[in-house]
Amino acid sequence: MIDRPTALSVMESKITNQNLRKHILAVEAGMIRLAKHFGENAELWGLTGLLHDLDYDVTANEPDKHTFVTEQWLAEYDLPRDMLYAIRCHPGHAECKSRLDWALYTVDPATGFIVACALMHPSKKLINVDGEFMSRRFKEKRFAAGALRENMAACTNLGLELDAFLLLVHDGMMTISDVLEL
Repeated sequence: MIDRPTALSVMESKITNQNLRKHILAVEAGMIRLAKHFGENAELWGLTGLLHDLDYDVTANEPDKHTFVTEQWLAEYDLPRDMLYAIRCHPGHAECKSRLDWALYTVDPATGFIVACALMHPSKKLINVDGEFMSRRFKEKRFAAGALRENMAACTNLGLELDAFLLLVHDGMMTISDVLEL
């Protein structure tokens, strides 16, 4: 399996947009936090998050190709099938079946939502975003409209209520708040 320094190098070679890099690192951090919560393989889950949008720069205008190019690029690394399958699930190209699939599917939009919450907060800091603030914003359909509520609400497939799920992802993102500049 690929190690994190190699995966990070691959990601940085494919992704040029700094905000997209931050998104990817936020997803990695959220995935690691969820893996620890569930007693799953944090390395596998983190790497899945780190590599999930690898081809976004080249597939942004062709969403039907998103993740398939990633899979081609990663073929040389002989990655676990469940990692590649979860990556394919996150934009809806395959049906979520496992906890890993559901985690990536839900964490991906949640990170964008949580970043929007932080930017909306007067302090512009993750540390000041609490569960109540996120819950209020979640109910505002026009707030962070690109963060798909339906995908985030699918956290129930992980056995988590929305508020608990968002707090876990937030906790993961807090571990890299300096990198996220939030």
